[in-house]
Amino acid sequence: MSSACPTLVRHDVGARLSEIAVHNGTVYLAGQIPENSPGADLATQTREVLGHIDRLLAQAGSSKKSILQCQIYLRDIAQIAVMNQVWDAWVVPGHTPPRATVQAQLANPDYGIEVVVVAAVEQQG
Repeated sequence: MSSACPTLVRHDVGARLSEIAVHNGTVYLAGQIPENSPGADLATQTREVLGHIDRLLAQAGSSKKSILQCQIYLRDIAQIAVMNQVWDAWVVPGHTPPRATVQAQLANPDYGIEVVVVAAVEQQG
C-alpha cells in the first residue's frame, strides 16, 4: 500500500497499475479480467471476475451493495444474456448500480469480459 496524499490510498500497486485506489470515500477498481479462466465460457469468466470484485471491494472497506457505477466490456455482445444471468444472481436486489455494457476488443482474445467498478466506502458501525 502506498499513499500519494492523505486522502488517496492505493492497494496492490504494480508497475503498470494499482488494483484499487481509494479517494475521499470512493473506491476505484482497475478493470477486472478472468485471470484464472481465460478461454473458459463466459459464465465461468463472469463468475470469476465478480469474485475478484467482491474480494477487492471488501479489501477497500466496501461491497457490491455500494457500487456507484459499473462498466462491463464484452468481447461478444451477443453473449449479454449469459453474462446477465450470472450478474442477476450476484447483484444485491434493491442495490443494482448504474451500469453500461458494451462490446469491445479486449487486450487478450481469450478474455470474454472485463469489468470496471466505482463504489463508496461503507460506513463502519
